[in-house]
Amino acid sequence: MTIEEVIKSTVKMDNAKKVILNIMYTQNVIQDHFNELIKPYDLSGEQYNVLRILRGQKGNPANMCVIQERMLAKTSNTTRLVDKLLLKDFVTRNVCPGNRRKIEVLITQKGLNILKELDPKVDEHERRFAGNISQQELELLNQLLEKYRTQQN
Repeated sequence: MTIEEVIKSTVKMDNAKKVILNIMYTQNVIQDHFNELIKPYDLSGEQYNVLRILRGQKGNPANMCVIQERMLAKTSNTTRLVDKLLLKDFVTRNVCPGNRRKIEVLITQKGLNILKELDPKVDEHERRFAGNISQQELELLNQLLEKYRTQQN
């Protein structure tokens, strides 16, 4: 289905506009499916992202700045996300011994267990969306999106 059919547009659009609409619509479709996948775990996509970042620390704590830098959504309220994960016992939060102004966050075993349970489901989610295009097309799509995202001044 073309983007014009999806949004029921009868107006002729140039390719630049169609690309933006396609990216936005596709992101929403992917996000909606992903949210359904993580809904039973009482996690938001942003909370899941924080847990993945912390797991990537391989047992080392991360401060709020590190988490914020690595977030997919750069406007996320990292403190609020960590607070919610703390209430679920998915993370711990401590004052940094070397710098009392810094807060260090560490994923708990419970947080690791949730990710371990979600990993195969997330992998299947990703395979499902990539299922109707070839490896070569996936590589090209990645290259084009990275090129598209790099703003020319």
